[in-house]
Amino acid sequence: MSIAKQMNMGIPGCITIETEEKKESFFDAGTKAAMDDVQVEIKEHGDQTDIYVSGGRSLVRSVKLRWNKTAPRGARVLADAWERGYGDLEWKGICGGRALPWYFMVSAGDKQMGYGVKVRPSSMCFWQMDQQGITLTMDLRCGGCGVWLDGRTLLAAEVVSMEMEGIDSFGAAVEFCKVMCTDPILPKTTVYGSNNWYYAYGESSEEEILSDTDYVLELTRGAKTPPYMVIDDSWQELRKPEYIGGPWKKGNEKFPDMKLLAEKMKAKGVHTGIWTRFLLNVDEEIKDEWRLSTNGCLDPSHPEVLRYIQEDVRRICGWGYELIKHDFSTFDLFGKWGIEMNPYVTNDGWHFYDRRKTSAEVVKMFYEAIYQAAKETDTLILGCNTIGHLGAGLMHINRTGDDTSGLNWERTRRMGINTLAFRLPQHRTFYEVDADCVGIAGNIPWELNRQWADVLAESGTPLFFSAKPGLLNEEEKEELRQILCAAAQQKNHKIPVDWMETDCPEIWAEDGDVREYQWYEKDGGNLVSRPGKYDLTLPLA
Repeated sequence: MSIAKQMNMGIPGCITIETEEKKESFFDAGTKAAMDDVQVEIKEHGDQTDIYVSGGRSLVRSVKLRWNKTAPRGARVLADAWERGYGDLEWKGICGGRALPWYFMVSAGDKQMGYGVKVRPSSMCFWQMDQQGITLTMDLRCGGCGVWLDGRTLLAAEVVSMEMEGIDSFGAAVEFCKVMCTDPILPKTTVYGSNNWYYAYGESSEEEILSDTDYVLELTRGAKTPPYMVIDDSWQELRKPEYIGGPWKKGNEKFPDMKLLAEKMKAKGVHTGIWTRFLLNVDEEIKDEWRLSTNGCLDPSHPEVLRYIQEDVRRICGWGYELIKHDFSTFDLFGKWGIEMNPYVTNDGWHFYDRRKTSAEVVKMFYEAIYQAAKETDTLILGCNTIGHLGAGLMHINRTGDDTSGLNWERTRRMGINTLAFRLPQHRTFYEVDADCVGIAGNIPWELNRQWADVLAESGTPLFFSAKPGLLNEEEKEELRQILCAAAQQKNHKIPVDWMETDCPEIWAEDGDVREYQWYEKDGGNLVSRPGKYDLTLPLA
């Protein structure tokens, strides 16, 4: 019999307040601490602990809480990630210097524990766990500078924790994700199909998209639900190898009429999807004050920017696209990929237009604006390079890992299988989990890609593939067709049985039905040390 008990964290043994001017720790302060005009108040609210921060003129950087709790011997710890996973998610031993973004799970014998903050907090939260205690840091900065609360009282985070017995570590992670997110938004239809990126890599046209549409329909013949055909980066007006941003008002010479193209695709029998990068835009109508000082990207803390982005969303929805994938939505804000955020999401020395908003609030404003505009036409939102913990409840699907590849199997193995396994507890508890595409460009043996497609279908998550027509023989096409027909139903929900033993689980099972995969090339792993965005990234330090 399983026992699950949600618990209050209790009163911390130390509260640390940091502003731009100074930093002070308060030991055994109880539920309140104050430094100059900054106050922190801790309120127990049912089974959760709410952290409130108020301030006046002081520029508040962070609040840190420390609970004195002895760690169980032999405990294993699983952390989440700031945005996408980069092949680095795994169960590890206790490491006090390791930043644990948003939430973490602990497995110790027959006991499972979860510690985290509910989704959509107003601060960037990360944890640390050592043998003597648990620490929560709430980064309250506005960009890279302290936030000016200007008399506001901010609910910085809603802290939750849970103890479970008689349940395995995967089931415990699922249950804890349900506690952190009580209001996910989910697609009303099964999402699967084709995305042209991992063989076209930005070189495409209306004719090729219509050919891809025919191909995905051929490969899903007999499926219970229609597939999606997603037009990735390639269609936008000013698209060049050196520039992949907006405006998003029309297509280029290879995409002369985006509305007509959507109509043609729908007439063939697919759902339509499209890629965007809303924050990078050189439209001359955009005023300088709408832009970030760091990189010139749009600043969502400016109300006119949100209005402008919503116009883009409504335009694309009006063309007839049923799914919008918005990309680079963290990098363009903070100038870092998730793997570089250790532990803070951005560098010091800059701030958003509205200095009264924390970075977390700005991100939520951005996601909310996209969602509300798309909601008018029931258009699905797929976040890519998004902060999942801030987007849960504001996006239907989240790309939970860095890019897979149509050229390099080692990248797909590392990024794809890893994020599928270790963020699968978030599937349909936060949003639907998209572990990225099966890239079929001629460089990767079909046997490896076949397994990757199969585990995606068996997990019950969205399966997208990128296939250059003509590469698969008839037998391979039939194998992919059967896999896609299974993905169209999403009836199976296999989980990674060996996820505590490896960063690339091989054994996946559901109700006694076990599948074992072989993820490595015959000559072993082929590692590349180049740090380019579409090469395998191997952090060496």
